[in-house]
Amino acid sequence: MFTGIVEGIGLVSDLYKRGDTWLLRLKVPSELKPINPGESLSVDGCCLTVVEEVKDEILVEVSWETFSRTKIKRYFPGTKVNLERALQIGKRLGGHFVTGHVDGVGEVLSLEYEERTAKLSILAPSELSRYLVEKGSIAVDGVSLTINGVDGSVFWVTLVPFTLHHTTLGKLRSGEWVNLEVDILAKYVEKLLKFKGIEEDFLKEHGFL
Repeated sequence: MFTGIVEGIGLVSDLYKRGDTWLLRLKVPSELKPINPGESLSVDGCCLTVVEEVKDEILVEVSWETFSRTKIKRYFPGTKVNLERALQIGKRLGGHFVTGHVDGVGEVLSLEYEERTAKLSILAPSELSRYLVEKGSIAVDGVSLTINGVDGSVFWVTLVPFTLHHTTLGKLRSGEWVNLEVDILAKYVEKLLKFKGIEEDFLKEHGFL
């Protein structure tokens, strides 16, 4: 479990296949160390397991499922990635609950600077649109953000100066891809409503929508 508060930016050194998995080698900032083998690490919002640590680099294992469903397959040496260590019990939760299980990959439509902040617009996969709620939470490349507006499968968020300078989001360009994880609470609510047989018409009739 993670919070969506990025702790540092790593650098991809290598990505290669071994057997039925992929291995991703990363250079990590000193302030994140030590990162021991067996620990979970969020890499651009993907929960990955550390299998090796050598000097200033770590090796993480990527399953075929994760490789095929996320932007990891687009990595190349020199790619910058957002890193966060797993949440520790007793620590403050500054963002929202992020599982590290990416739901889909979105396309960056625009990044428009507005004085010291920036508006980031993203096209999400159509199957995720029902989870996009204005003022709701979403993780974009592992960064916890608040959705400021929604139009179908398109949503936009505001990036504050700290986020622009301490994550990779400030360098995004139109046409690039980002990992998306919708709020896990929205999924639980959806499943609960289906289990109880509550339909959209019922919610509208009783003033919930």
